[in-house]
Amino acid sequence: MAKSKVRKKAVYTPPQKSKTPEVSPRWLVPTMVGLWLIGLIWIAVFYVTASTGTDVPFMSDLHNWNLGIGFAAIILGVVLSTRWR
Repeated sequence: MAKSKVRKKAVYTPPQKSKTPEVSPRWLVPTMVGLWLIGLIWIAVFYVTASTGTDVPFMSDLHNWNLGIGFAAIILGVVLSTRWR
């Protein structure tokens, strides 16, 4: 009877699965959604007050920088959303 050949490679073993799934911090989602809403409301208030000529003490001094502030808040919310598990 013919002899079987000896296996040269080791048998494949799949990698171990992680024991605990990663969990997001409790503050992440409220902060993320809050930044989105603050940015959106900031831009909306700026446009409404600019179109009606209403003088908001702090906001009127910033002029078009208000758009940068609103978009920065929205972008920070998006950056936080990449850390959500």
